[in-house]
Amino acid sequence: MRRIFIGTLVVLAIALINGCANRKITRVDPNETIDLSGRWNDSDSRLVSEEMIGDLLTSAWIPKYLKANDKRPVVVVGLVENKSHEHINSETFIKDVEKAIIRDGNIRLVVAGEKRNELRKERAEQQDYASPETTKKWGKELGADFILQGTINSIVDSYKKQKVVTYQIDLQLTNIETNEVVWMGDKKIKKQISDKVF
Repeated sequence: MRRIFIGTLVVLAIALINGCANRKITRVDPNETIDLSGRWNDSDSRLVSEEMIGDLLTSAWIPKYLKANDKRPVVVVGLVENKSHEHINSETFIKDVEKAIIRDGNIRLVVAGEKRNELRKERAEQQDYASPETTKKWGKELGADFILQGTINSIVDSYKKQKVVTYQIDLQLTNIETNEVVWMGDKKIKKQISDKVF
């Protein structure tokens, strides 16, 4: 009898919780900043990439390169390594950087990593399966002059129900042939998070 009573209470509690929970979903502007957890989010990625890309594309290294070489520089975006305390997918940040480079038009962009390997695999298959007049040749890839790399770091300071998280994103552009660093940029985002008990 007691088991039935406890079982009935558990079922009623679950039904009550499910009945009271009304989830509402609202579509919002993708550019609106919504910070629910205090962790790194899409707004942080967008704000950082916009500011750093602006600095990269207006820096003195581009006119110097154009004057010395009479051609647009070719850049490959390498690894942006997450060294923060959170899981951060840097792919969206990298994509924002690549899109801005293409839109600007003063820099040429080549693909990196797995995408480059996929292109090479496609080219290899064309050698066997495509018609001779449409087969893409080996040795025609555009070599990059510079590689853009970086890190995402974080510092967490907490006391009782309060926490301050500082993210620092560092990027640097390096001449692939000479190893000369021609541009460096950084951006910090600081968030104060308070857990209030009502």
